[in-house]
Amino acid sequence: MTLLVLRSTLADQAFECLTDAIVRGELFPGAALSELEIAAKLGISRGPAREAIHRLEAKGLVTRSPHLGARVVELKLEDVRELFQMREALEGMTCRLAAITMSDSDLDALASNLVAHSQQPELAAGESYYQPGGDNDFHFRIARGSGNTRLIRALCDDLYHVMRVYRFRSSTQAGRARQALGEHQGIAAALRARDPDAAEARMREHIRQSWKSTEALASSQINP
Repeated sequence: MTLLVLRSTLADQAFECLTDAIVRGELFPGAALSELEIAAKLGISRGPAREAIHRLEAKGLVTRSPHLGARVVELKLEDVRELFQMREALEGMTCRLAAITMSDSDLDALASNLVAHSQQPELAAGESYYQPGGDNDFHFRIARGSGNTRLIRALCDDLYHVMRVYRFRSSTQAGRARQALGEHQGIAAALRARDPDAAEARMREHIRQSWKSTEALASSQINP
């Protein structure tokens, strides 16, 4: 039993490490993933490395083909456009619901997240806006706060990992990181005011701005 727990822990750690590298662009779209190389780099055996790659594939961050093996997902621009369209509709609705259903303690935690985000050196320098996964992620926490299980499943599982990649990339455009933080603060203010109309409108506008940044970077960061 102990060995199984240890192996699961190593696979979890490898998954988180690889996810972080993909989100930050350290593992670029189309990059090959080798069990041997990952195991050597992380100081683990091939078993946990293999399991981590399979989990990345299940989350849509890795694709696999008979001849090329496992590679970081590489989306066409139109695919990304459709994801942002889905995201605007779904996250706009979650924000509307969250304005009604989020507890005061959850809103306090959301505000704390934004304070922590604002202290990132990369954001202060205007280079990028990185959000840790899970409840430390502004969008993840709002989706959870909506109370709608189907929306939560879609935004915190089905679409979540791939969207994190493109959210981060959009923040690397000049001026976008600080702009995105300001938009987050405006959304949080609308949630605190319990104003569903304003919360949804600000979230939708935030995602439209994120898409504009993503589209502007398409020539260098997305394979059309």
